[in-house]
Amino acid sequence: MSFATISVIGLGYIGLPTAAAFASRQKQVIGVDINQHAVDTINRGEIHIVEPDLASVVKTAVEGGFLRASTTPVEADAWLIAVPTPFKGDHEPDMTYVESAARSIAPVLKKGALVILESTSPVGSTEKMAEWLAEMRPDLTFPQQVGEQADVNIAYCPERVLPGQVMVELIKNDRVIGGMTPVCSTRASELYKIFLEGECVVTNSRTAEMCKLTENSFRDVNIAFANELSLICADQGINVWELIRLANRHPRVNILQPGPGVGGHCIAVDPWFIVAQNPQQARLIRTAREVNDHKPFWVIDQVKAAVADCLAATDKRASELKIACFGLAFKPNID
Repeated sequence: MSFATISVIGLGYIGLPTAAAFASRQKQVIGVDINQHAVDTINRGEIHIVEPDLASVVKTAVEGGFLRASTTPVEADAWLIAVPTPFKGDHEPDMTYVESAARSIAPVLKKGALVILESTSPVGSTEKMAEWLAEMRPDLTFPQQVGEQADVNIAYCPERVLPGQVMVELIKNDRVIGGMTPVCSTRASELYKIFLEGECVVTNSRTAEMCKLTENSFRDVNIAFANELSLICADQGINVWELIRLANRHPRVNILQPGPGVGGHCIAVDPWFIVAQNPQQARLIRTAREVNDHKPFWVIDQVKAAVADCLAATDKRASELKIACFGLAFKPNID
């Protein structure tokens, strides 16, 4: 079955660029979002987020009749779900957005449809999504029921793009495709190849889910090492920047630069999904999260100490001091 109509659920920092990428290849794309402002903005050929090069692609796609947005799902040949997956106060993953998205498309699913989950999710989420769909559509068959003979194909494909470079990396980067069956993987690969120049690397859905969590946890652990090193060096009176520069002269050492913590929507969140499912085994990953979450408070303490020293040295009042903060975002060219 060809993909004449493609629908993307969730028109945020991943969903809208993905929808625009398909539309730029002259596919009929319907973006769905519960945010009426976002829908209206897109239908005017404008964007509601900040991402270089996205505005022109959306404008051209809308004016050409290849992209439109709606608050209500309609029938399509392929569905991509790209909604938020935050964590709750206890660091447990919150899958309510994914469940809501899955249940919203279930009434308009048809035989031969392909459903792909892109949202970063705990291991087993794709299978759970398939269960929600099967529950609402007993007239259709799904991979967990009949394997490769299923009426609806389901796969997981995590995004792996850099904010500020999304429109380039979306097309150039390799994609991990995790189908619930080999047929699901094949069909998902065919869909992404509409715009993808990178390679489609096929695996199963659980491995694909874990792959995305592993990528971001690896980054988090390495950042935590640098951040912890900065705490130790501050206590020992050592310049951490000089230390790292010297240590990195070793041919097999590449320490990252420390910072005030970890920002963004992914690295500060995704490792908790592993910890939640494997609390006894994920001790290093948990510790890295704790180190990075603590770092902003350490920075504040350093500022407070510097303010106290300045007040003592100048006899100024606190209200007379000016404190400069260089850098308010975690990446350039983002909002």
